[in-house]
Amino acid sequence: MDNRYDIAVVGSGPAGLSAAINGKIRNKRIIVFGSKELSNKVIKAPKVDNYLGFYGITGAEMKKQFKKHIDAMGIKITYERINAIYAMGDYYGLAVNEKMYEARTVILATGIEYTKPLRGEEEFLGKGVGYCATCDAPLYKGKIVTIIGYNKEAEEETNYVSELAEKVYYVPMYRGTYDLKRGNIEVVSDRPIEIQGKDRVTKVVLKEREIITDGVFVLKDSVAPNQLVPGLLVENDHIKVDLNMQTNLSGCFAAGDCTGKPYQYMRAAGQGQVAALNAVSYLDSLK
Repeated sequence: MDNRYDIAVVGSGPAGLSAAINGKIRNKRIIVFGSKELSNKVIKAPKVDNYLGFYGITGAEMKKQFKKHIDAMGIKITYERINAIYAMGDYYGLAVNEKMYEARTVILATGIEYTKPLRGEEEFLGKGVGYCATCDAPLYKGKIVTIIGYNKEAEEETNYVSELAEKVYYVPMYRGTYDLKRGNIEVVSDRPIEIQGKDRVTKVVLKEREIITDGVFVLKDSVAPNQLVPGLLVENDHIKVDLNMQTNLSGCFAAGDCTGKPYQYMRAAGQGQVAALNAVSYLDSLK
């Protein structure tokens, strides 16, 4: 129980940070899982005109203001990618493979999943397919690993994996230059089609070639919610919530783009606040 958080927030965009701030104000023990950039969507915005009080700023400037706010409140981001969240009765288990975090409530602020899973991705999840390379890299010491990266952050994880693996194939799903530091990393400019294997992953099939591999990391901006939380009700590719941001699972809330359109920062921040306040009410009702 000493290691069990009151609220676990999954996501560090406007919805997740708003939820974290409001949970912290209400004196709840929180943990926030996210990325160093906080939100890849925010930092890419060339200009923001519709966020009250932040007229005409860039997404990068908005990110700096978000970071300043959470730093002032002593809120830290845990840079770990959650692979699965399980309802355990009176708490939730948040799995990072061999590690498990516990929280009495969960707020999902994962953003919207823009990419469909590859063929075989869901079938081999936990059987050679993972979403957190830095978490699972020790499992592939001296082995062959394929990393399919959808953003620049994947390069950092690839560099880490290359220190342990014998060979790393890096398949970038974006254009640009790649900051890859070791000679055992091979960049593969091709389109992945399918992940194959029997009991475990053995191969990645691409449009022009095949890669024999011991493991595959698919590093996306976010993981589809129905992959993340077994039993979670999804409707039209979004998490179904009520006006309290409550999902169909008791003690599990959601906020932001993952709950539907419009995909707006102001809406996400407001929903994050609503989710946090209702999570607090839920916790207080258990006393």
